[in-house]
Amino acid sequence: MQWTSTPHSEGLVIVDYGSQYTLLIARRLRELEVYCEIIAPAAAAPQVAFHVKGVILSGGPDTVLEEGCRELPAWVMEANVPVLGICYGLQLLVRHFGGTIRSGTAREYGKATLLLTEQGQASPLWQGIAARHEVWMSHGDDIAQLPTTPHTFEVMARTHRSIAAIACREAPYFGLQYHPEVQHTQFGRELLTHFARTVCGLTAAWNPGSLRSSLLSSLRTCLDAGRVLVACSGGVDSTVALVLLSEALGPERVQGVLVDTGLLRWQEAQRIEALLGSMGITLDVLMEKNRFYAQLQGITDPEQKRKIIGSTFIEVFAQYAQQHRCDFRYLAQGTLYSDVIESGIGGAAPQVIKTHHNVGGLPDVVPFELVEPLRYLFKDEVRVLGKELGIPHDVLWQHPFPGPGLGVRMPGAIDEERVKILQRADAIFIQALHDSGLYDEVWQAFAVLLPVRSVGVMGDGRTYGEVLSLRAVCATDAMTAQVAQLPLDFLTDVAEKIVSQLPGVNRVLYDVTTKPPATIEWE
Repeated sequence: MQWTSTPHSEGLVIVDYGSQYTLLIARRLRELEVYCEIIAPAAAAPQVAFHVKGVILSGGPDTVLEEGCRELPAWVMEANVPVLGICYGLQLLVRHFGGTIRSGTAREYGKATLLLTEQGQASPLWQGIAARHEVWMSHGDDIAQLPTTPHTFEVMARTHRSIAAIACREAPYFGLQYHPEVQHTQFGRELLTHFARTVCGLTAAWNPGSLRSSLLSSLRTCLDAGRVLVACSGGVDSTVALVLLSEALGPERVQGVLVDTGLLRWQEAQRIEALLGSMGITLDVLMEKNRFYAQLQGITDPEQKRKIIGSTFIEVFAQYAQQHRCDFRYLAQGTLYSDVIESGIGGAAPQVIKTHHNVGGLPDVVPFELVEPLRYLFKDEVRVLGKELGIPHDVLWQHPFPGPGLGVRMPGAIDEERVKILQRADAIFIQALHDSGLYDEVWQAFAVLLPVRSVGVMGDGRTYGEVLSLRAVCATDAMTAQVAQLPLDFLTDVAEKIVSQLPGVNRVLYDVTTKPPATIEWE
């Protein structure tokens, strides 16, 4: 069994056809206080715990002209709700109702000028939107012939090269050739608002801060017996989950446990214990470095590392519960929606970016019922909820730290002595950010110890030492990230401190790759 909260009473479903922009659709809707979830087109029906008021079909790399392309699920039309098809979603609607698509005649990539027709200007979807504005295109196919019977589609907008938007006369079905979710499209937010509020009739505003009362009530109702063991890392997500459960069930039914895997940051266990203690929360710290190092010995594949760490965590928690002879019926985790999506779990696109140790990294058999009250929230939404719970700002805005710890910041095999080098380098970098007033300017910063060595010179002598890379990014929800523009003199100062204080290190790099194409973590 896996318990998750009922996130909201109503919302939209996004069918993900693999577009690079699908997550942006979800982010834009959440920013507009519209609840939504992403599911795969292969789903027989949306397995969601809210009233579906509308469906958005995303773009994607497929074309309806190719055999084996992904289809429009039957349930979409059977649901009898408004549908908005974006890019490939538009193609699906046209084909479903008997129209035709052609290839290569009107390719458009990047900005284009859109002109609304008279019908478009009268449509509720473009209410109050300028008849001429810039939109973002990314397509190689376009409409050859619109459907006419039994459903008639009309042109709502054009560019100089193609039909840019269509709508059905008989039902609330709309198709866009452009992407309203990207920032380059003018009035994209307004269009999505019109679709959600005016066309779909959504009235309940989604606000993660307002979740507190409903989550507390749901936890008390559903977790009516048995104690909860909370896997706590001291980070934002697990801390919010721990505080939420403690408030819902009382401290006597909730026990936070921190596992020191030997892969935590420098003096991290002591810091977390003191931090939660200052909030009145007791924490059991389990020293399990030897167990994790033994399991990870010689392992270099990052996916295998994550799975080993995930299964070893479960072993530790099961042993803890048995030793304390407590009725630990549940295991609670701070799993986020971004974890679920990147792990290819829960109905989003099936492509696995990386397995998160607390999602796809768990073993098939877990001796607990899982509780994940934050599973449908993005990081920024968790912080809003945490603020409502009274968690201090410094806790909520600390940089994220991965559950597998430094194990995914050390490509190659895990080695205890090299872990110590990485811990100290990371501590130097983070302290320098605090000292320079830059810590709150970045989303996440850390050091990575690379599996290579480099020739250097120290004291007129040749060295052949370790190579470290620093990484700092700016983001809001971890789904995309930009490189933090840290001053060069700051970076060179940090590099000098690391090399002078850590014998064996003779080169420090700075990672300037965005996400995508990279992930934030290296593994």
